[in-house]
Amino acid sequence: MNHWSLILPILLPILTAVACVFAYKRPWLCSLLSVTGAAATVIAATALFALVNNQGVQVTAFGIVFVADILSAVMVLVTAIIGLAIVIYYCADLRQKKSYALFHGLSHVLLAGVMGSFLTGDIFNLYVFFEIMLISSFGLMTLDAKKQQVDAAVKYVVLNLISTMVLLLAIGLLYGATGTLNMADLHSKVKLLPQANMSMISGLFLFGFAIKSSCFPLFSWLPASYHNLPSAIVALYAALLTKVGVYALLRVFTLIFALPDTGFQPLLIIVAGLTMFTGVLGAISQNKIKRSLSFLIISGIGFMVMGLAIYTPLAIAGAVLYTLHNIVVKANMFLVVGYLERIYGTDKLNELGGAYKAMPLFSLLFLIPAFALAGFPPLSGFWGKFLLVKASLVSNDYLLTGTALFVSLMTIVAIAKIWAEAFWKPLPEHRPEAVRLSRRDNVLYMTPMFMLSTIIIVIGLAVEPLYQIAITAADQLL
Repeated sequence: MNHWSLILPILLPILTAVACVFAYKRPWLCSLLSVTGAAATVIAATALFALVNNQGVQVTAFGIVFVADILSAVMVLVTAIIGLAIVIYYCADLRQKKSYALFHGLSHVLLAGVMGSFLTGDIFNLYVFFEIMLISSFGLMTLDAKKQQVDAAVKYVVLNLISTMVLLLAIGLLYGATGTLNMADLHSKVKLLPQANMSMISGLFLFGFAIKSSCFPLFSWLPASYHNLPSAIVALYAALLTKVGVYALLRVFTLIFALPDTGFQPLLIIVAGLTMFTGVLGAISQNKIKRSLSFLIISGIGFMVMGLAIYTPLAIAGAVLYTLHNIVVKANMFLVVGYLERIYGTDKLNELGGAYKAMPLFSLLFLIPAFALAGFPPLSGFWGKFLLVKASLVSNDYLLTGTALFVSLMTIVAIAKIWAEAFWKPLPEHRPEAVRLSRRDNVLYMTPMFMLSTIIIVIGLAVEPLYQIAITAADQLL
């Protein structure tokens, strides 16, 4: 049974995707199959996490080597929870789309790609699962697409294809130099490489993963593409796609290449600071909420990379904890904005207003992830930032500390701007009143938002178990 525990989180989304496609003429059946499959995946992911937490690292091979340590297990569990929340939201947000069943099907394929990326023990199959993610995400971008969506999809795919080609080149050179693609085997064999070879190959990996994770200066594809997509799709992308890139950076530059040995540690410290800084400045300057939040995705990536760049156990634990928090918060933020857009027909700040007066409970569902994103205690975002700032102070990286604190302050400014314009000020006179949704749609919209908001609060108030998981993950990575 232990062997199947590693496979089920990948297999179940694939089977669910196939079932959804066969039910394309019956939206109600597709919705039922999708939600049931996502719930089953959560159960499988929970079982895997419990197994790893109790018995340690698990390994199996079905032609492909799969490995689950505490980091990959908890990432799989969080991914499964996000997947369940998103497909419930789909049932209200995308129900009128002509390709409704394909949205569900491709989303489950994307989830399978994400799960596979977390569980593979082979560097080439990491590339394969990246490709599964790329193909399914491109399909989601172009389903029932308008001209703006197609334009956004082209920008997204072009840069990600460059990343893919660079990664494939790096994997080929690594295999040629070591004769293996198994990550555990590479851990010992990479140390025998000449310094020049190690620096060249690791540099290619760093470049490829920097595009995937949207690091400075390679982030232009993200704000150019995300804001044109349906909010439900953006929530899925914001939660998972860039985080897989961050996970790959954490995995490759600890297990395979020790970051200080590659010579790229000073560069990554600069990249982390600039990613945080440029992301938050971009967020403040936007007039559309989804575009502002897209830049805040970039800013959050900077905090995650900051932990890897400092390269101490405490810093990497902070990066892991912040990544887990950020996955939940970013998904929740975009789900909230999607509901706001459905009610008012726009996400432009100058055309919004009065949301707090009209929907006080919904406004609270915005404030919870917003405060967590800004790092207010005792919500989830505070603890990850606390560990990262503490690690930077211990390592005497004072400029990085100052940048992180400044960016946190500017994040509050960006969030306050959205609150003041969309929730606090009166609705402009030329705008129509809010649309009234059916009770069914309201329940389907609100359920995932309540679910994720509860997780944010629970993480903040009972952070000790997650902190221990992050510390264990850092120790295993190093």
